[in-house]
Amino acid sequence: MPKSAKRRKEKAADFAKAKLKLGKGKQTASNVIDTSFKARSIALPSQSIAVDRDDETPTTRRKLTFDDLISNLKHHNAGSKRDALFGLKELLDGYWELTEEVLPTLLNATVKLISDEDASVRKALITLFSWLLPRAPKVILSSHMYATQNILTPHAPLLLLFVTSAQTHIFPEIRIDAVRLLNVLLEYIPETVVSGWDSNDTHGSRVLEGYLGILNAGTLSGEAEGPPTATSTATVMLSLGSKLVILQSLSHFLEIALSSPSDAPAQHHWFLSPSFASLQAYHDFNRLIQPSSSKKPAHSCDWSMDVEEDSLNVQTSFAISITSSWNLQDLMAFPETQVLDNGAKPFIQVERMFIRHFQRLARILHPTSISAFLDCAPTVFSPAMPPPETEMNMILAVFKITHTLYGRMFMSSDSVPSGTVEELRAFLGHMSPFFPLKPSGRRDIKIEQAFQDFNLIYCDLLSRLLLYSQSSTEKLSTRSGKTVPSSNLHHLNTNQKLWSQSERVCDYIVELLGGNEAENSLARPLSPMSYNLLLPAIWSLINLSPRCEDTGNSVNSANVWRATLKHASSLSSKSALKRSTLEFVARIVLLETDVQYRGEFRLGRNEENTLLDDWITHLPKVLWELGPTNESMSETILLFLLHLVQRRSQLVGTKTLTVLQNRFVPYFSIAHAVRGQVPGPYTKLSKTGTGPAPRRSALDLAILLLRQLGPSASSQNSTLTEAVEIAVKDSHEEGYWSQLKLKMVS
Repeated sequence: MPKSAKRRKEKAADFAKAKLKLGKGKQTASNVIDTSFKARSIALPSQSIAVDRDDETPTTRRKLTFDDLISNLKHHNAGSKRDALFGLKELLDGYWELTEEVLPTLLNATVKLISDEDASVRKALITLFSWLLPRAPKVILSSHMYATQNILTPHAPLLLLFVTSAQTHIFPEIRIDAVRLLNVLLEYIPETVVSGWDSNDTHGSRVLEGYLGILNAGTLSGEAEGPPTATSTATVMLSLGSKLVILQSLSHFLEIALSSPSDAPAQHHWFLSPSFASLQAYHDFNRLIQPSSSKKPAHSCDWSMDVEEDSLNVQTSFAISITSSWNLQDLMAFPETQVLDNGAKPFIQVERMFIRHFQRLARILHPTSISAFLDCAPTVFSPAMPPPETEMNMILAVFKITHTLYGRMFMSSDSVPSGTVEELRAFLGHMSPFFPLKPSGRRDIKIEQAFQDFNLIYCDLLSRLLLYSQSSTEKLSTRSGKTVPSSNLHHLNTNQKLWSQSERVCDYIVELLGGNEAENSLARPLSPMSYNLLLPAIWSLINLSPRCEDTGNSVNSANVWRATLKHASSLSSKSALKRSTLEFVARIVLLETDVQYRGEFRLGRNEENTLLDDWITHLPKVLWELGPTNESMSETILLFLLHLVQRRSQLVGTKTLTVLQNRFVPYFSIAHAVRGQVPGPYTKLSKTGTGPAPRRSALDLAILLLRQLGPSASSQNSTLTEAVEIAVKDSHEEGYWSQLKLKMVS
């Protein structure tokens, strides 16, 4: 069989000569050996034989030193940078004594990573700072003083420089993580973060502008009454969780920035100041029941058994140094009656400029707050299902921002423009259909606490409107000495919506304080902070009683005052709320006795007087139960009773004085049937030789009760006198008591 053509061609190919083509090189033979080679270098800097290793150098489990970790922070690989941050935490945790030495290098190398494009690196950085900042040691500023400073404070400008830069990054994720890191800084170096927030080109102002930029709300530049200026041409759509992070951080920033260092308990009663002839008169009134432990050193005066009208309002001049810098907090807390060395008023024009800055910020954030509330309210306040946590926290953050801004502005009614009033009215109008908020479904502590915060903030904001409306009505009514017709009184008489809101707030407070036990579904207990938040609403409502009679509205505000008295009397002596209720009711009772009081509120109803009498006469029992455990509160009670009796209040009749005297005896000494005379709680108070301590205040009250009752109550007087003499025997106060008795006789 002949061979195929394919086989013939394969056989002939072995002897065929290859043809060369143009542009082609000569082909190599098939049996040529390739002798070329390739080589790669391997870098092992940590294993170089030229470097001497110190076995005592602190290292991690992977044998990396601090310098190695800092070097790895500059690595191009995200995993290496993340591992270096975890390694730094491990190294410092094991060798904490290195912190002060390496802190500048550590902060300078790590804070730059807040702008890293990898999310895991930024998360590791925030974790490192959250772990490091709480453990940062304090530095003693002076060996002669106890003043200390956080060791991170000198490095704060560097930290804030990179954080504020990251707040304006092109990627929204980096902006959000910058806010998260800012939350850590606000927790541990808050004063440095917020410093200069109301100025230009400062860290605080750049942080605030960063918040507004992320929210795309506007800028603080421009006129207060003008429309907000957009921060950028590109709108970034934030997720609900990211927006919550920003609003919560902004709320915390504003709370710190607007908190005055003088936020003492007396500041909780700021709403009483317009009822006095001057701001200084209000401060003098506040100091009446202020314990000596919380008073600043000031002028002193001798106590007298008789009160003179001229001595009830001591005007004190203050000399203020003009060399120190001023900020908004100092100007807002500065009394109007204080004068400078040259007699001029304290920078009134500068203060007005800051108020306009304040109003501008509130105006910028108002649309954002309304939008966030309307987006989340239907799901949070739905009766069909429990509120989602994210949406609920979003509304709570909006409420806190609104309360911080508008609450501060309405503390000064004279400087609130009509636009600001309408903004607050609009915000409350959106929330009014849901008030009072009551959680549905199963009970949850977090949900109940959040809903209570909603209700309390609503009550407080509405009270600001009521107080502002009352102040505006008084100005309209008293202008030029003429009475303005009720149709012209815009704020209260024609605003039926405000009256309706006030009526619901009135019912809520009565129910919250336990006035309607049968219907009390608001069972969440009040904290002292929550109770103090409720005080402006209580005051604004009890001031509506005379206005209700004039306008024909049906806000039964008398129930609020009765519920407040019952609640104050029902609390135990060791309750956390006892002090707050005591200070509030005591100041309300003492108002009428002050010659500088110009308000309309009066105590005069029979039922209210009975409740007040029960509250006053239960105070000796509170004193006995407190004993030496809370001397500050004991002194407050003693000072209140002392001023109440000294000023001859209409509430303190012969019957009340007799009850007070009888119940005051066991405070000094107790006649026990078996053990005989037992020392009372008075003898356990701290023994201070001089000054207005609780021991001497108790003796002042005892001698005043003896003098007020006189010879008609000789048996009671002798009982109280014997008890006091037993208590002061062989003590520092024995001579003081003898002097008081001589003054009473003379």
